[in-house]
Amino acid sequence: MAENRIKGKEPLWILIEKQIQGYPDEDFSEANRLETARKIAEELDQTGYNVSKSGGNWLRLRAALDARDRVGRPFMQDFDQAVSALGLDDIKDTYSTAMKIIRDLGKDWTAFLASEHRADVDGIIADRKTDLMVAKARDLSGEPGIRYLLSESFEPQVIMEVLGISEEEYKRVKSKADAELAERKRVKELLAKLQNASEEDRIKRLLKENVVEELIIELGGIEQSAIDAVKKAMEEELAEQKRKEEELAAKKAAEAAGPALEDIAPDDMLEYIEGIREILEFSDVEKDIRTMCEQSAIPKALVDIAISDPGKLDELEKEAEG
Repeated sequence: MAENRIKGKEPLWILIEKQIQGYPDEDFSEANRLETARKIAEELDQTGYNVSKSGGNWLRLRAALDARDRVGRPFMQDFDQAVSALGLDDIKDTYSTAMKIIRDLGKDWTAFLASEHRADVDGIIADRKTDLMVAKARDLSGEPGIRYLLSESFEPQVIMEVLGISEEEYKRVKSKADAELAERKRVKELLAKLQNASEEDRIKRLLKENVVEELIIELGGIEQSAIDAVKKAMEEELAEQKRKEEELAAKKAAEAAGPALEDIAPDDMLEYIEGIREILEFSDVEKDIRTMCEQSAIPKALVDIAISDPGKLDELEKEAEG
């Protein structure tokens, strides 16, 4: 069997077509074709392929020369144009794209339809896709370019090399991207648990779980207007809750402070003043005085007087005694 594939080298059929591309039309006339074949065979022999002395490879070369004369232009011209015309949107699947090119060019180049060419063309299309993705990443520049290649599963070293970035920059962006992926996973899990809840309840739960609105819209399929309506309702609920809490706190503070001076009965006044004087004999530190007065349930109004104007306790005592 003719050896037409050598590891690490382009397939023989591609090398043949590339050699043919360098010769003018007249070299493929019937009169010159044999001499041209001999020249190309010698050139190909230098690549490691045995063409001059291999019957199968010699026949492969002669068939390619006949096709070049019949079509009137180099095969590589058509092939390169077909590949270079491809954009990223054209290459959803490299093998499907390769088969389309093989079918299209096979109309003129029937030998190109051979099944042995499919893997080679698929590889060329894959290289084309890679080049296009790298070009897109470079156009995006900076972090967007790194993120794009990450999303396309490029290896770290390749990303750093083709974009000319440091390992530190790569790790910084990769860390952010990983965190965002983890957050998306978390939100999807939350949505799965809330699939039977009403839209309003889903929004409330997601907001309470600190999910950003962009993900609620994207992953939850919820309109911005619905989110705004729920947020407004939640703000009103929080305002009412805050009002009730403040009201309760004020009530508790009033209860803790005890009655105002004018509301204290004379007998209670005398009892409170006696208690204050006992505390004042024990300590003259304001903090201690207030703590002990609070423990003895002495009204705050009297405690404030004991701290700021202790002499006024005598006046209050006389008034209470009548």
